[in-house]
Amino acid sequence: MSWIAWIWLVLMVLFLIAEAATVSMVSLWFAAGALAALIVTLLGGVLWMRLTAFIVVSAVLLLLLRPLARKYVTPKVTATNVDSLVGTQGMVTVAIDNVTGTGQVKLGGMYWTARSTTGAPIPKDTRIRVDRIAGVKAYVTPVSVTSAV
Repeated sequence: MSWIAWIWLVLMVLFLIAEAATVSMVSLWFAAGALAALIVTLLGGVLWMRLTAFIVVSAVLLLLLRPLARKYVTPKVTATNVDSLVGTQGMVTVAIDNVTGTGQVKLGGMYWTARSTTGAPIPKDTRIRVDRIAGVKAYVTPVSVTSAV
């Protein structure tokens, strides 16, 4: 094997190591391009053929297969039970007062300790919307109820 073939082999290994270290789905396609250039080298191809094989194979795989591979490799983020509560509405069961540290809301059949996002007190039986969850506390704001005429 010629020294040029060794260069392509070393490049391929380096691209694979870089892919393993970063998991970015980029270096993998360049490793395939280096493999194509290695094959062209072993078949006796000249410099422009090797470089063309490397560039074409790398570019085609990068442009066509990377989006498909990322679709199946990238984990889907699913909202947990707590994350799914943000934006939902509920009812105040114990008046919310941040100063005294009281307040409770019912969200989807469960009771949560609640605090007012704005700091203003919220009376019992007020419809609220969850702005965020921090630990075991729901931070809420009152929902304005508009009547249909």
